[in-house]
Amino acid sequence: MAVIPVIKVGDVVELKKTHPCGSKSFKVLRTGADIKLSCLGCERILTLERIKAEKMIKKISSCEG
Repeated sequence: MAVIPVIKVGDVVELKKTHPCGSKSFKVLRTGADIKLSCLGCERILTLERIKAEKMIKKISSCEG
């Protein structure tokens, strides 16, 4: 059984593929059935289905600490 990642607003996530601007890091703006991400390179906003986003995430850096 797969482990479901815990994604919170404010977390910085690294995706497996790069964004067209060259950045792989995104900040989580909203969670729910969809996840809204902001690119840290060009500040473009993406909205992805949660299941698709969970498959694309490589690493989660917590906003705490």
